Amino acid sequence: MNAGKKSLGMSRPCSFPLNQDFTSKLDLEAFHQWVVAFCTIRFDLEQGQLIEESYPPGCLTHDEELEISFNSFPDSVSQHHNRSSIHDCIFFFRVPRRHGSKLGNVSSSEIPQNTEHLAEVQVHDSSPSFNNNQVHATSKSISAGNTSKYMYGYVFNRQRHDERLKRGGEQKSVVILSPLPYSSVFRPLLQIMGPLYFDIGSKALENIAAFVTQWCRPMPGKHMELPIGNAVLQVNLPPSHSLPPEKGILLEESTSSMAPFLPTNQSVPQGLFHDSDLFGTFRGLLIQLWLLWELLIIGEPILIIAPTPPQCCEAVAGLVSLVAPLLPSVDFRPYFTIHDPEFAILNSIQDRSSFPPMILGVTNLFFLKALHNFPHVVSVGSPASNRLPFSTRSTGRNPTRPEGFGLQQLSLRRFSPTNFLNSVKLRKDGPLCLMTEHKEAIWSTYAATTKPDTSILNRLIDAGISPRVEESMSVVNNEILRRHFLELTTNFLAPFGPYLKAITPSEGSSPFVDPPPLPAFKDDEFLKTLSERGPGKFLSKRMRSNWLELYRGFLRGHNFMPWFQRRRAVAEQEQQRLWRQARLKTNIQFVMAKLSELEIVDCFNDIEKHLTAELQLVQSGKCKEDSISLCQKLKHDMRTLFSELPEDVQQLLLLNPEKAAVIKGSNVLVEEDLSDPIIQAGSSVR
Repeated sequence: MNAGKKSLGMSRPCSFPLNQDFTSKLDLEAFHQWVVAFCTIRFDLEQGQLIEESYPPGCLTHDEELEISFNSFPDSVSQHHNRSSIHDCIFFFRVPRRHGSKLGNVSSSEIPQNTEHLAEVQVHDSSPSFNNNQVHATSKSISAGNTSKYMYGYVFNRQRHDERLKRGGEQKSVVILSPLPYSSVFRPLLQIMGPLYFDIGSKALENIAAFVTQWCRPMPGKHMELPIGNAVLQVNLPPSHSLPPEKGILLEESTSSMAPFLPTNQSVPQGLFHDSDLFGTFRGLLIQLWLLWELLIIGEPILIIAPTPPQCCEAVAGLVSLVAPLLPSVDFRPYFTIHDPEFAILNSIQDRSSFPPMILGVTNLFFLKALHNFPHVVSVGSPASNRLPFSTRSTGRNPTRPEGFGLQQLSLRRFSPTNFLNSVKLRKDGPLCLMTEHKEAIWSTYAATTKPDTSILNRLIDAGISPRVEESMSVVNNEILRRHFLELTTNFLAPFGPYLKAITPSEGSSPFVDPPPLPAFKDDEFLKTLSERGPGKFLSKRMRSNWLELYRGFLRGHNFMPWFQRRRAVAEQEQQRLWRQARLKTNIQFVMAKLSELEIVDCFNDIEKHLTAELQLVQSGKCKEDSISLCQKLKHDMRTLFSELPEDVQQLLLLNPEKAAVIKGSNVLVEEDLSDPIIQAGSSVR
């Protein structure tokens, strides 16, 4: 049975061979490729939230256990309970890894201690202008990270109502902790793991962990089949360019993910949380999606408030996915509570312009008063629905949406005096009006440059009343919306393409010289050139005359610099790869025929430099698949060049022992390195 987001429902149980022996020692290395730990947390009336079990044990500090437990339960202040006997829901949160964490070797310098910590970006000048040395230094720092700064908690929460118990019921949560933002993996896994735990107890954690250790390592941008019990999770992982920069990820990126190219394979996700229900979550605010897109592009702080954690985290995930393939550098918290250590910092901010760039998802109405200066507030969801598409279960049946949620009742309808007066009243009352009645609305003074695309809105299909039809139509509508905003973001980023394009060796030129630097970027020159040329046909149809202000806001915001530096580093790597390939393929005789005697000597020295660098890679064990072939080719080229030089120049070069060793073919270091069977085996594997 294949089980994925579309095929696996929570009412379809996954059976396990319970007689199978899972007591053997857990392969922690394989397990931690995907998961930090599994936790079960109980809400105790006397002591509050208590972690009953953490598997494998010893992975969390006491402070981490406290923070995780507080984030693993719906906020009672915001819940609208029905009195069904059992109510399950799935949501997720994101928390920073604290100093002293057992989860990774994070140095204290990597963990900010103030509000900058909420931004997860470098503080930079509002006029981004830098040279190639700065970019190169940043490139090294991007690829040198040891671990993720954040951890994700995927929660299966069960509320059981029983009048015989104190306070009429009990709550318990099963949590998957992971450094990976793979909701497409962990949501369906929770659909299996959550009910299984409540059926067989802690044995479920061991069973699931045993299957996770059998998975191969995560492969960003690939389709993966992950066996679990008698099911197989069919998942598409987001590509590496949409993931936070970690060790090794940068090396796997390619320039194909850079604008202005649109993906040809639509089944491959282009950003984080591609499985989020964008249409269902913002169904009452569809015409405002373009405003939200701009706020995300320029990195403005946004407060999302929803009646339930599933609706709340789905909204935050949907917003993050809205700007794909751009990875937002602002901090985002899908589910944030008053118990979070950062709440005290946010609560002390008085000036609305001082809020750090972040997307904050909350359910507790107290935040409306505590954070009343938040510049942009978005209210989504319905109190009568706790439904998260493909992820929740309520007594085994999928609840339907409340009536009156059709497209004809959205803000797409024509202007009317009643609508206008309601809008004015809503704006005048402000977000505090949600204290008395929940409404879907946006409060923001930002004037958007991008116009809503009515042709896209008109293509959306009314889902009707049937849950099955609604689910199918949501899939179609999500694809329409996601494709449009992917195209919008890609075209917006396209003008930066010339600064991020690898330069290939020109035909007939020597590939042995160092490649030229990428074009220097200066924001004033960029804006001047862009103003003269225009935004392009796609954007000019969809943006107002002040479109250049959006680019200025992007350059000043917190998303531009991390994105640009990362893409610049990828372009530099691609350029190095292209020039390296050219050195491997170039016929030295053709190059030599165009060179003077002095230029031949220079070329000889250049090749020697590249040979030395390649040998260092071989010695360090970081050699590439063709390292041995390239070393042999470079040695041959050096000898060929040497044979064409006058005798007096040859004698001068032979005075250098290292050069002489290569020329005479007696370089012990080279010969030993290239003949080492371990090195050869490692190279062939790579």
